[in-house]
Amino acid sequence: MPDTVPKPAPAATLDRQLHAWQSRFTGGRPPSMTTMAGLDWAVHAINAPFGLAEQIMASATQWQRLTQAATSGAPVIAAAPDDRRFADPAWQRPPYAMMAQAVLLGEEWWRDLVAAPPGVDPGNRRILAFSIQQVLDVASPSNVAWLNPQVVAATRDSGGANLARGLQNLTKARAARPSPEFKVGVDVAATPGQVVFRNSLIELIQYAPTTETVGAEPLLIVPAWIMKYYILDLSPHNSLIGWLVAQGRTVFVISWRNPGAELRDTTLDDYRSLGVMAALDAICAICGEAKIHATGYCLGGTLLAMAAAAMARDGDARLASLSLLASQTDFTEAGDLKLFITEGQLDFLADVMCVQGFLSSEQMGAAFIMLRENQLAFAPAIKAYLLGEEDRPNDLMSWDADGTRLPASMHIEYLRRMYLNNDLAQGHFAVAGRPVALIDMQLPLFVVGTERDTVAPWTSVFKLHLLNGQALTFVLTSGGHNAGIVSEPEHRNRHFRMRTREPGARTLGAVEWEQTTPPQNGSWWPELAAWLTRHSTENAVPPPPMGTAICAEPGTYVLEA
Repeated sequence: MPDTVPKPAPAATLDRQLHAWQSRFTGGRPPSMTTMAGLDWAVHAINAPFGLAEQIMASATQWQRLTQAATSGAPVIAAAPDDRRFADPAWQRPPYAMMAQAVLLGEEWWRDLVAAPPGVDPGNRRILAFSIQQVLDVASPSNVAWLNPQVVAATRDSGGANLARGLQNLTKARAARPSPEFKVGVDVAATPGQVVFRNSLIELIQYAPTTETVGAEPLLIVPAWIMKYYILDLSPHNSLIGWLVAQGRTVFVISWRNPGAELRDTTLDDYRSLGVMAALDAICAICGEAKIHATGYCLGGTLLAMAAAAMARDGDARLASLSLLASQTDFTEAGDLKLFITEGQLDFLADVMCVQGFLSSEQMGAAFIMLRENQLAFAPAIKAYLLGEEDRPNDLMSWDADGTRLPASMHIEYLRRMYLNNDLAQGHFAVAGRPVALIDMQLPLFVVGTERDTVAPWTSVFKLHLLNGQALTFVLTSGGHNAGIVSEPEHRNRHFRMRTREPGARTLGAVEWEQTTPPQNGSWWPELAAWLTRHSTENAVPPPPMGTAICAEPGTYVLEA
């Protein structure tokens, strides 16, 4: 049965309204989450008094190390590679070097203290460590104007003009939402095409051919519903869709509707049936009997894998291949977001979404910012409000600000069944009342992970090797969840690793795979094009007809605010 949000009784309605009100002040987390994690840790710490005492006494060692740093002038601890708070050379000079070393040593001590008592639930330990780190991040001297050497120098050199500019930036940020610098359908999402199918959940865009001949099999792209599709159709120079069309591919893409409260009861299976399956039906009506190369990005790839497994189970052979870009099928190592995925968190979130009918893009964005506050909150704030600098807008930033909503029932079902229960990988996910298995997919697979992905860590994406024995080409590319995928051939300083595991060959572990697969310079896009060519029956046939136009690209759903 779909994991829908039930109709609440009057008392439950009041409780849900209370939880929705609480969420405004707790960042969407239940108030009990950190408390219960702290109690779990405290009970086990009290029951291991000697180990706890040893960790407390370790603070003396940290003071000794700090003294050593002060007397020798050499650092005794280094920041993590992704911690850029103290990267500026000014932090290496006194007295700022001592402050940076003190912060890093203190944070290390707290991490060791939280990790010390045995027996603490791993989820509770992560929640407590995260909560303490949040407090430490706020208190970091890098966030204080008169303790940050970059801000001190900028204020001295400009006579305080940086702070005046920062105040102007803050005023702009608090004003009404500005118009986007890049207009959808003009500057971005502008590859020529037309909407050829529409239902209550999707518009299907077919792109006009730009070559005299094309590959025999059309290509369907299924983006995530958590984002607007034009992440794959940004400016002309970095549009994956436009590039594929120029390589002689007939390309279709799903543009998801931006749902409001009226779609609160939409289920995950609705996204499969009204999204993927409806798009396949529409493409077949236009292109005839040709099989279809299917490509999914992020959550769209997970949904596509569900659909492909169900099609394999039911003998539906319309797919020619499956490409998954930064898409997870096994969620045991699902990245930072898994920190918040507990039964209590999901029950609380279900109450919040039941009142609203959806999760807003602002709420989702706040969760991601909370997970990486130094990079996504504090560093931009220092740059804009203390240093008085402004980022030059680009197409990716404009797209990132163009958020979407998530229907209540679908989102809770997805989080519970994928992140919490890992149903798809474990064979418990059912379509039409019957379970599906990823091993049933008899398709060549092209899978892309990105090195710095915190949404879908590449080691998690890699796990499809363990769930399907078909020929699988895995690409590990530089960049993060978005920038690693938007990696056009002209982009400088890009690299990737690629290897194909043939059917029956030994499956490597992720670390061994990385260590034994040499990097190559450049973009992975040409490798995808070559792979599609190898798995196409013909690569020089006349383009299929364009479907009946409903409207021009980018359609109407992508414009819904």
